[in-house]
Amino acid sequence: MSEVLEFDIKQLVVSNSTFGPQEIKRLTDAIAEDYSNYGLLRDAVGELDDQPERSPASEVRLGVCSYLLGRYSRAIEALKSGDGGALTHFYLGKSHLIQENFDAAVESFISARTAGYNPDLCVLARVEALRYAGKSEGALQLLDELSGAVEQTAEYLYQRGATVAALGGNPEEVVALYERAVETDGAHAGALFGLALENDRRGNDATAMNLYDRATGLFPAHLGSLLNLGIMYEDWQEYDRARRCYMRILQVYPSHGQARLFLKDTEASQDMYCDEEAQRHRDRLAQILSIPVTDFELSVRSRNCLQKMGVETLGDLTRTTEQELLASKNFGETSLVEIREMLIARGLSLGQLAHERIIEEEQPYISESMSADEKVMRDRPIADLNLSVRARKCMTRIGVSTIGELLRRTGDELLECKNFGVTSLNEVREKLTIQDLKLRGD
Repeated sequence: MSEVLEFDIKQLVVSNSTFGPQEIKRLTDAIAEDYSNYGLLRDAVGELDDQPERSPASEVRLGVCSYLLGRYSRAIEALKSGDGGALTHFYLGKSHLIQENFDAAVESFISARTAGYNPDLCVLARVEALRYAGKSEGALQLLDELSGAVEQTAEYLYQRGATVAALGGNPEEVVALYERAVETDGAHAGALFGLALENDRRGNDATAMNLYDRATGLFPAHLGSLLNLGIMYEDWQEYDRARRCYMRILQVYPSHGQARLFLKDTEASQDMYCDEEAQRHRDRLAQILSIPVTDFELSVRSRNCLQKMGVETLGDLTRTTEQELLASKNFGETSLVEIREMLIARGLSLGQLAHERIIEEEQPYISESMSADEKVMRDRPIADLNLSVRARKCMTRIGVSTIGELLRRTGDELLECKNFGVTSLNEVREKLTIQDLKLRGD
């Protein structure tokens, strides 16, 4: 962001320079273009509010900017201490309108017109206040009294469309009025919202979403557009975007009950959606892991080695380490590369699920019926058996480091280890017999 832009926003708020509708539009356009300018406005308003003494003109500036920040009570308080001019009364009316004090809003708009504010805009503001108060017939009467160039403005077309809609008039007329308003001013938040709502009701989701999105890109963002856009994002399971819509509302209206409730629902749905996605991922992975290795064109040597090791599926391979494969007789680097490439093609790797491997024979060794001495024996290192160098190297290759781990192996599994023959097997059995122990299956 340029230093000039930052300086301008601050100066616009805290200085004694001219401050009217044109300056307010410059300010809102700057924030719509770059929402980080919202923070500059907030900081500048804070600085102005901290000033111990403010002139009536500064109170107006503070009131209008507080209104833009969504601080309506503070806006009313400051504006009542203002200079009593046209701008003061007009923004008093806008603040009262949002706080649903409709009679006070109408009075303020009448005072704004008397003080010299744009008369057509004051009437159109009264129309909106009357409509919100449920007096749509009176609002329509005011609209009928207007004539001339104002009838071609986006604000007039929008207010007439909204009033006709409130009276239950022809929906096609409502849509036509909103469309003309948007054509006249593509940045009219109310018209964009009204047209989006009509498309939303007719199931034109893409058009409605585009219009809501345009309305939320303005400043101040249209509250109804943020809410409805958030709901649409939820329907499309775009929970992060929905969350951002509700957070933008709460940034300006921290106590907005509906936005807070929707935010909680969105976060809960997002968690649920993530859980469902994770479950779908697990289901897809389970299908892949269940594929038999015989479905692949492996070399004879690789197939034979896998068969001897009891490896039947891709899942078995992911639970087998490279070290264990290389420890198998006749299984070399060429076979390892072949297996590795087969798994990589399916997003898997050797040993990735080795930590999940559960050996059925493990349960008896941790049984509560086992004596303390037996448990201690099984936790002792394999070195305590005083095996020969050849036998010890085999234990290292297959990852056996304790006597308990050795007891879970069968004689055939040990014979699969390179350089481990019948002589070494007999040696292991003899050492275990001395300790009153046996290999699995013996």
